[in-house]
Amino acid sequence: MVNASRRSVLKGAGALALATTLSTPSIVRAQEKALRIGQLGVMSGPEASWGLVNKYSALATAEMWNDKGGYEIGGTKYKIEIVSVDDRNDPKLTVSGAERLTGSENIRYFIGPNTDTTATSVRPIAEKNNAIYFPYAFARSLYTKPAENAILGMIASYQVAPIMYQQLKEQRGVKTIGFVARNDSDGLLQRDEGVKVAQTLGLEIVSSSDTYEPTITDFFPVMSNLVSLAPDLIVLSSAAPAHAPQMMRVARELGFQGLFACEAAQDIKIINEVAGEYGDGLISIGGASTPEIRSPYMEEFIARYTKVAGEWNDEAGTKAYALEILLATLAAAGPEAIDDIAPFKAAIDGFSMKNPFLKEESQLTYVGTGDFGQKRQIGVPMVITETKGGAFTTFAISSVAS
Repeated sequence: MVNASRRSVLKGAGALALATTLSTPSIVRAQEKALRIGQLGVMSGPEASWGLVNKYSALATAEMWNDKGGYEIGGTKYKIEIVSVDDRNDPKLTVSGAERLTGSENIRYFIGPNTDTTATSVRPIAEKNNAIYFPYAFARSLYTKPAENAILGMIASYQVAPIMYQQLKEQRGVKTIGFVARNDSDGLLQRDEGVKVAQTLGLEIVSSSDTYEPTITDFFPVMSNLVSLAPDLIVLSSAAPAHAPQMMRVARELGFQGLFACEAAQDIKIINEVAGEYGDGLISIGGASTPEIRSPYMEEFIARYTKVAGEWNDEAGTKAYALEILLATLAAAGPEAIDDIAPFKAAIDGFSMKNPFLKEESQLTYVGTGDFGQKRQIGVPMVITETKGGAFTTFAISSVAS
């Protein structure tokens, strides 16, 4: 029995050794061809939609390329793996998440975070651990030298506001404007930038002092004062997707008849669920894709995103760009850029590719020199939307100067 057991063990061990020997080369090859990209952002709480759209967009793009055998960089195809971390919009969790991604996970590129506070909190970590990140935050200090590791993934509030307010003034007769801001760095920055734009355009500002805490549950006291002043336009500065429809509903119930504006992306499903019949009349920055400009590749992305997330979100039309341009820049910089961000940085200024998401022939580049003094922004199209009949409709299309 002992000898038989020993023979069985030896036989099993030999088989295992043979299996290990036979499988090791394929395991090594698979590891060599894996390209791990991080995603760090808010995926719970009132702002959850912002980070979840980042996550689902990255997963959709990764699946699309992996189905084709991977993304080619320097003659080798890499399977893309997304490593996702929820920071709950808490800077402490953002910091620990960034430490994990760029430290123990040894990831050099990650998408996110989603607010000024969290994006600023990870800057020292990205610089210390030599990582590039694509935040969706508007603080200019993140993209202006000496900072150079962050690349803005969307249109900033101070870039969309001049076009949005001008169009509303000319097309909708807006003359008076009031602001209500979330009482944090994102909300106050967007409010202050909006006030400057309104003053430049000669709009009468009836109020800009109304603020609310991010943990608010009752918006009646906040909106009552502003509604009583009857502005033509109420700007919801940096309103979270869960908060904007609450403010709209309350304002309508208080008798407000004007328009709303928000320079932060919103979620039409939440608007319909919370604001219901009061959800019309919101002018906001939308996803960088409308039916009029979509390419077949964007339609393919929409189908894949819908499969991954369970439903389409207009904001994904913007967030589709981050992983796509990241991969293309890595290909332009060469395989050494996978582990060393220096070649990636060097490739940014001269980078250009055909925009895969637009129907018309146009180039996708990095922009931002006018606002930041260097190219540290993805040149996504600027699409401004308006809510009508429970859907986002196109209000205006523009772009950010290089």
